[in-house]
Amino acid sequence: MTVKLYANEVVLKAGDTNQVIDSNTVEGKLIITNQRLYFKTLDEETDRFNLEILFDNIREVIYFSKGLFSVKGLNVVTRDGKCHSFPLKKRDEIGQLINKMY
Repeated sequence: MTVKLYANEVVLKAGDTNQVIDSNTVEGKLIITNQRLYFKTLDEETDRFNLEILFDNIREVIYFSKGLFSVKGLNVVTRDGKCHSFPLKKRDEIGQLINKMY
């Protein structure tokens, strides 16, 4: 799995996650660079779910937690009103990084 980086783009943090689309989950990696947020699927069959969000297009980052000991993650709301959900183990660390960037 490789991601083409733009000129002067540097990966700041990357981690395994799933993207929750409706009630389905797609396995992949969430990659935060100094220019964008990128979700890259692990399986070539699900490449249509690859996602790139420029920081200018982020409206809000919402932290979520389901249950006392279960899933924590981030919802990234874009300016077009779409909500992208990512369950993450390091939710707080990645959420703070995204909040600094937009």
